Amino acid sequence: MKRKKSKSDLKNAEVQAQILRGQAELLVSKDAPSLSKDLSPETSQDLLQELHIHQIELELQNEELLQQKAELTKEKERYFDLYELAPVGYFTLTDEGKILQANLTSTILLGTPKSALLHHLISNFILHEDQDICYHNRKKLLSTHLPQTCELRMVKSDGSQFWAQLDSSIAKNGKGGMDLRIVLHDITQRKKGESDLSVAAIAFESQNGIIVTDTKGIILRTNQAFSRITGFNSEDTIGKPITILKSGRHNKQFYERMWSTLNAQGRWQGEIWNRRKNGEIYAELLTITAVQNEGLGVTHYVGNFSDITEDKESEAAIHRLAYYDALTSLPNRRLLQDRITQAISSSARSGEYGALLFVDVDHFKILNDTRGHSVGDLLLMDVAQRLRANVRQSDTVGRQGGDEFVILLDNLSCEMNEAATMAQQLGEKLRETMEKPFNLNGLEYHCKISVGISLLTKDDTIEDLLRQADLALYKAKDAGRNTLRFFDPEMQKELEFRIALESELNLAISEKQFRLYYQPQVDSKGNVKSVEALIRWSHPRRGIVAPDDFIHLAEETGLILTIGKWVMETACSQLKQWETHPHTSALKIAVNVSAKEFRQSDYVAQVERIIKASGINPMLLKLELTESIVIENMEDTIEKMNALKQFGITFSMDDFGTGFSSLAYLAQLPLTQLKIDKSFVDNIPGTKNNEMITRTIITMGHGLEMHVIAEGVETQAQREFLKANGCTAYQGYLYSRPLPITELEEFLKRTSLLPA
Repeated sequence: MKRKKSKSDLKNAEVQAQILRGQAELLVSKDAPSLSKDLSPETSQDLLQELHIHQIELELQNEELLQQKAELTKEKERYFDLYELAPVGYFTLTDEGKILQANLTSTILLGTPKSALLHHLISNFILHEDQDICYHNRKKLLSTHLPQTCELRMVKSDGSQFWAQLDSSIAKNGKGGMDLRIVLHDITQRKKGESDLSVAAIAFESQNGIIVTDTKGIILRTNQAFSRITGFNSEDTIGKPITILKSGRHNKQFYERMWSTLNAQGRWQGEIWNRRKNGEIYAELLTITAVQNEGLGVTHYVGNFSDITEDKESEAAIHRLAYYDALTSLPNRRLLQDRITQAISSSARSGEYGALLFVDVDHFKILNDTRGHSVGDLLLMDVAQRLRANVRQSDTVGRQGGDEFVILLDNLSCEMNEAATMAQQLGEKLRETMEKPFNLNGLEYHCKISVGISLLTKDDTIEDLLRQADLALYKAKDAGRNTLRFFDPEMQKELEFRIALESELNLAISEKQFRLYYQPQVDSKGNVKSVEALIRWSHPRRGIVAPDDFIHLAEETGLILTIGKWVMETACSQLKQWETHPHTSALKIAVNVSAKEFRQSDYVAQVERIIKASGINPMLLKLELTESIVIENMEDTIEKMNALKQFGITFSMDDFGTGFSSLAYLAQLPLTQLKIDKSFVDNIPGTKNNEMITRTIITMGHGLEMHVIAEGVETQAQREFLKANGCTAYQGYLYSRPLPITELEEFLKRTSLLPA
C-alpha cells in the first residue's frame, strides 16, 4: 500500500520540483543554444522527458496539497464546533490556576468575554466560600496526577451564581511542563432537582401522615408518620382499600359530600374520625388532593393528615369547663342562661308556660365547715344525682354555684294554674327525695332543701326570671327553710323596697343617721354589770328603724363593714366617757360583730387602732360572736380571738344552741360567756325540750368555766327558772328595753350606778 505523504514530504517535493523547473527554464530560455551544443540529442531528449515527468508529478502533488488544505479547513471547523461550541466549558490552566485557554462555552457560562478570562486566576470566578474546594482539588491533582472532580458554586460577571462540576486532568504542554485541563459542567438544574427531591423526601416523611391511592381508593404508598399514627405498616396497607381505616362514625351522606367536593374542586379538607390498627377511634384533620395528569385526568389521590385527637379532647374539655360544672357535671350558669333563652323562645312559639326552680341545700355551710370540703362535695354530687333522677329527660338541672341548683322546666302547660301545680308537685317531690339519708363516706346525713319557683312566660327576660326565682328562694329560707315558695308581685314590691332601702342606707351612713341604744345586762341581785350596744336607724321619715329591718341588707351589700366600724368607735367613745365617773368606770359594753367584719384579714389591727385611738381599758370591751362565725374557719377564728384576748378583750357566744353546738370547738375558744338564745327562754318554764336545752347550756357553761347569761327574759317565772338552774345573769324587758344613752343614764341613776 502506498504510504500517504505527510505535509513535510509534500513540501520537499514541491521544493524539488521548483528547482527542476528552474533548471529546465534556464536551459530552454537563456542557455539553450549553448547547452544544446554540449548536449547530444539523446541527452536533451532525456532531460525534457524527466522534466515532463516532474511537471506531471508536481501537478499531482499540488492537487493533493489543495485537497489536504481543504481537509484541514474542515478539521479546523470541526475543532471549533467541538471545542468552542461544546456543551461544556474547557479551560487550560497553569499549575497555579491561571487561565491559558478557554472555549466559547466557558465565556457564555461565566457571562464573561474571553479577554477577561485569559491570564486570570480561575478562583476569581469561584464563590468565595467554595474557593477552598477548588484549591484542595487542584493540589490533589498535582500530587497524584489522577483525574479529580469537584462541585462548587461559580460567579458570573453580573454577580449571579450557578452550580458547576469541574473535571480536572494533567497534560504535557510541549515545553517540558504540565498544564491543567478543566472541563466545566453547569449542574444547577441537577442540584435543584436533588434539592427538590430532598425536600419532597423530607416532606413525605414529615410529622403528618401521608397516603397515596389510585383512583379506585387502593393504597399505593404510605409514610412513616402514617404508620406511627394509625399503627398500620406498609405491609398492612399497600394494595388494600382505603376503607380499612373507616371508623363507622360517619354516615353515607358524609362521604358523598366529601367526594362531591373533591371531584368539583380537586381538593377536600375537614375533620374525620378513623380507626387505628388496634381498633381505637381517633380524630384527624385530613386534606385530600387529586393528582391531575394532562390528557389523563385524575391519576392519584394524596391524603395528608394529622392526629388531632388530643385537640378534640382538649376542645371537649374546654367546652365542659365553659359550659359544665366541674364538680357535678351539671350545666353551669353560662349554659343555663342559654337554655333559659331557648325556653323563652319555645314558650313564645307554643304558648306554654315553663318554670324555673332555685334549689338551695339548707345548712350546707355548717356541714362543709365542720366535716370538710371533701364531705361537702360528696353531698353536692349526690344532690345533683337525685335532682337529675327526678326530672324529665327534656328538663335541665344546673348548678348556679355553691350549694344552689337550678331546674328549668320547659313546656309544662298552656294554663298558668296547671303549670304552677306541676312545678309545685316537682318541688315537693324533690324535698321528699332529699329527706332520705345520704351516705357520705360512712357519715349518715339528713339533708333538707329550700325551693323558690318562678313561672316562665314568653314575656320574661333571663334577668327577670333569675331575680324572681332567687327572691322566691330567699322567701322560702326566710320562712324557716325546708319549704317552697312561689314568686308573686308582693315579692316584687318587697324587692323594690329593698333596693330603695339600700340607697337610703348609703345616705344614712353619709349623713350619720345611726344611733346606739344600750340594753342593760344584770346579775341575780339586779345590779347592772354591762350593757349590750344595739344599733338603731333614725330614719328622717320612718322614725326609729330596728336592726332586723336593715342589718341583713347591710351584710349583703357590704355596708356592714362601715356600720360595724362606726358601732365599735361609738361604743369605745362611750366607755371613755364612763371611765371618768367612779360608778360607771367598771361598766362593760358588749358589741355584736358580723361575720363579714370578723373575716376581714385586718380585723384585729382595726380593733387595735380603735382601742388605741379611744384610749379605753380594753377589758371593758366584750365582743359577741355567733356560732356561725366561730365555726366558719376555726383556725382563723382561734387565731384572731387569741390575738384580741392579748389586748384584754373578752368574748361572749351569742345565740348559743341555735346552731351546730359542739363541745369540741367550745373547748378551743377563749370564751368567757355563753348567752342562752331568746328562742329557748321564750318557752320556759313549761316546755320540756326547751327546759332541758336551757339546763344543758347552763351546765355546759359552768363545766367550761364560763359565765352564762340569758337574753329575752321578760317574766319573773323565766328569771326564777334560770336562777334555780344556775344562770345568774339576765337581759330582757323584765329589766329594761334597749335605751338611748340619755335614758340609759337615767336608768343607771335609778339603779344607783350614777348619782341622782
